[in-house]
This record gives sequence, structure tokens and C-alpha cells, in this order.
Amino acid sequence: MADELNKGLEGVLAAESELSSIDGDAGRLIYRGYAIEDLARGASYEEVVYLLWHGRLPDRDELEAFTDEMGEEREVDDDVLETVRALADADESPMAAMRTAVSMLSAYDTDADAKPDDRDATRRKARRITAKIPTVLAAFDRVRRGEEILDPDPELGLAANFLYMQTGEEPDEVAAETFDQALILHADHGLNASTFTAMVIGSTMADIYSSVTGGIGALSGPLHGGANQDVMEVLFEIDESDLDPREWVERATEEGRRIPGFGHRVYNVKDPRAKILQERSEELAESGDPKWYEITSTIEEYLTEEKGLVEKGIAPNVDFYSGSVYYQLGVPMDMYTPIFAMSRAAGWTGHVLEYQADNRLIRPRGRYVGPEDREFVPLEER
Repeated sequence: MADELNKGLEGVLAAESELSSIDGDAGRLIYRGYAIEDLARGASYEEVVYLLWHGRLPDRDELEAFTDEMGEEREVDDDVLETVRALADADESPMAAMRTAVSMLSAYDTDADAKPDDRDATRRKARRITAKIPTVLAAFDRVRRGEEILDPDPELGLAANFLYMQTGEEPDEVAAETFDQALILHADHGLNASTFTAMVIGSTMADIYSSVTGGIGALSGPLHGGANQDVMEVLFEIDESDLDPREWVERATEEGRRIPGFGHRVYNVKDPRAKILQERSEELAESGDPKWYEITSTIEEYLTEEKGLVEKGIAPNVDFYSGSVYYQLGVPMDMYTPIFAMSRAAGWTGHVLEYQADNRLIRPRGRYVGPEDREFVPLEER
């Protein structure tokens, strides 16, 4: 019904999209018709970005050209880097610093004066945004740690290049592949809050930098991003206690604490992305510290098999394993959500491009529930 209220737009169809589809009951996620499992295990992040933007997987020549184009766009203007330095010195949060830097990038885009309906220019901007965000994030993290900013390496893929720019060392094959998979898994996920925010802004035909800046702002809220950092903090708390993970979780739940990384607005079963990251966490544990994988797998077994949360529609989501994966890769905890945004920039821009191709200003209606027919009293009589 037209007057039916769905708080949070729960279940409301706001748009049609060919980018991604989620089956929350079956635990299935697809990008452009491809199962996320196949893409994560068989494609690179660059291939997935191409797929989201162009509707098909590239052939070898197309992928090489696309990867080269992305590599050429990684460098960031010195003025933007100076702002990043200032934000790091001011102890700004990584998400806020990235939001500011992405907005500033628009001033140095060679297509800055392009008209809103110039779709080719918008695509080029999307490519630049996606290529430059890793440079901005790595620079911010290095400055705040007292390290020199590193230039991007055009010979490395986007995932490996970010790890190199952040740590100063070229990652090994396992680390690079793991991070690449994590980026693929976070690239798109239907009309979540940040994607919808980007689309609403895009529907006004605003510049796509505004859409991505808005998406970052939406993702910064704790009800959307940040759960993987919460998971890692819980893992630290368990590790520092004298309790078995099962006993710790039992006490925590008895105290009314919520275990982060469990439950999802869409999935009623285990998030398919969590299954893939669980495999990578186990692989990283074989050559590193196994305790993080052991703790997370023990918690999952306890809550699912002994407490039966899955039967109640509460299962591990992508954040439950991504936190420990990022930690094992040496990524600081407050960079987890910015990395989410770094990956999701491909989805945000993809949805804006798709929506603007058949654009209609997004303008929902609110129901007024305030007072009626109030008599106005002039100021001198109040």
C-alpha cells in the first residue's frame, strides 16, 4: 500500500540492478550472475571491478589494458598528500581522513569540468577514485606512524600494491592473494546503506566524487561498518583472559553482551563470504599464529552447534573472519573499515553509473505525524 510505513525502508524495492544479488536464506551472493565463490577463488580484484562496471569479465587483453589504466591512476597530487599529512598529524580517524581526501581529489581530476551527463567522464572518474583511495589510505597510515610515504608500484596489482605502500615490503603470494580475495568479497552487496546513499546522491546528477564521499560517510557509522574491528577486540579480550573461548562467550552472553560478527540484516544462514575468509584465516594460521583462527572457529562451533543460533537465523557474517585475516596481514584495526570502503568504491561507483543510465531523482515521502491547525501567536504576545 502507498501509505504503508516500512521503517528503515525494510523490504522496500527502490531500484533494479544487475550488479549483485543476495539470497539470504540460501547464503548465496552473485556478482553479475557469477557466484562469489568462483570469483573469489578464480578472479582478481581488477577482473571483478571490470565485471561490475562493464557487465562481463574481461579477456586477457582487456584485463591487461584495464589493469594498466588503473595503475596509471594511482598517483595522488602533492596537495592532497599534504592534507593527508595534516590530518594524520591532527590524529584524525582513518575514515574521516579518507572522506576528506576523496572529496579533495575531485579538484585535481582532469574531468572536473565535465557535465554531469558525460558518462565517459564519470567512468574515468570512477576509475581514478578506485585507484587512488589505496594510495591515500596507505599514505595516511604511514605518516601517522612516522614513516615516509611510498610511491605506488605500477607492477603490482591493486591489493598487493596497497600492502606494499602500507608496510614498505612487497607481500608474499599468500598475503597478496588473501587480501585480493577480501577486496573481491567486499566489492558489492546489494542496496546496503552506503550504496543506497551513493545512489541517492547520484540520482541528483551530482558529481560521482560526492556519491563516494557520501558512501564513505554512511559506512563510517557503527551500524554499517566497523564490526570486524569489534570482532578483533573481542578476540584480544578472550586471549588476555584465563578462560576457554566457550566459557568466555557463555559468560558474555549471560551478561547480555552481543558477540560481534554474528547476524546480518539479509543473511539467515552463514554469510558465503565468511566461509571463504575462514579458509584464508586457516591458511594464514598455518604459517603464522594459529590462535586467532582457533579462537574464532571455537566461538563459531559453540554458538552454532551448541547454542543453535543458526536455527534462529543468526550466523557468522563476513566480519567474523575478516578481522582476524586483516590482523594476520599486519593491517591496523582502525584501518579495517577504510579497507572496506576501498573495496566498495567499485560497487558504489558501479551502482551510480547503472542508476544514472536510467535516472530518476530518488525522493521518498515521509508521513507527517505532528500537530495540526495550531494558532499562530505573534512574538510580542508569546
